[in-house]
Amino acid sequence: MTSTPAAHTGRAPSNRFQALVQRFPLTTFFTLANAISWIAWVPYILSLDGFGVLHFRYPDLLMGNQLTAILPGAYLGPLTAAFTVTAITEGREGLRRWRRRLFQFRAGVGWYAFALFAVPIAVLAGTAAMPGAEDAMRAPSLMVLAIYVPMLVIQFFTTGLAEEPGWRDFALSRLQERHQPMVATFILGLLWALWHAPLFLTPWGGPDVNAETLVRFTITAMEMSFLITLVYNKGRQSLPLVMLLHCSINNFQSIAFSEIFPDANNLWLWGPTLGLGVLTLIVVVLTRGRLGYTSPVTATSTTKAEVSA
Repeated sequence: MTSTPAAHTGRAPSNRFQALVQRFPLTTFFTLANAISWIAWVPYILSLDGFGVLHFRYPDLLMGNQLTAILPGAYLGPLTAAFTVTAITEGREGLRRWRRRLFQFRAGVGWYAFALFAVPIAVLAGTAAMPGAEDAMRAPSLMVLAIYVPMLVIQFFTTGLAEEPGWRDFALSRLQERHQPMVATFILGLLWALWHAPLFLTPWGGPDVNAETLVRFTITAMEMSFLITLVYNKGRQSLPLVMLLHCSINNFQSIAFSEIFPDANNLWLWGPTLGLGVLTLIVVVLTRGRLGYTSPVTATSTTKAEVSA
């Protein structure tokens, strides 16, 4: 796998803002992504779905009110931030490269299988390992089986498309240029989890949000970040592949988990974290912490050697 660094054109800044963005592109991205999404989510937090300050509710559509209340902020934040910083630092050519990577499907079939099945299997195994959970497991209903793939497709074009062109394609590639893959992934995982924080003030976070909920979510987000980094690096930086992996856990948790474990208690809710943690540990050990990353210098040298041979 060849990891291509983000292109830098050295465009001369025309004002102070552009100069600031060119000097601190990652800081600008994270600041804009959080600020735009959080501002867009304020009405939802203050609505009758949240604190009840504003006397209206967001309409339900397919996935509750996620499409109408959460998705606009999710789209506006990471995508707008990545577009803005790329346009300022790399210009039109950079935007064309960024857009082309959205249609980068060339990755091994095995990595698509990993994206589709590794996370559900890990979640099932981790939860089944909880005391009493294995005996309580139930086969999912025919309705769940019928809607699983359609809902995965919807997740792909909503959650996946809203988040991954920013978090992974823009931010991860640049973080890995500056830091070791483990460090880059850890930084991004924390910031990605932080971006979700305001949503825990809404029904998205569940009925009984407490400190344990936040800790569990943060750990799970970190684990998913390591798995996504592996797939991003080994899958030739394929954005559709990364989006598929991201949506895999969202879809399984929202569609199938409660059907398979209908009597899940607070302890069992740690099952997905346990399963993903074991899978993440295996990935880290097998890749010796590189998470499939090949430095640009190494990749270039390898390519030249292959051409000479």
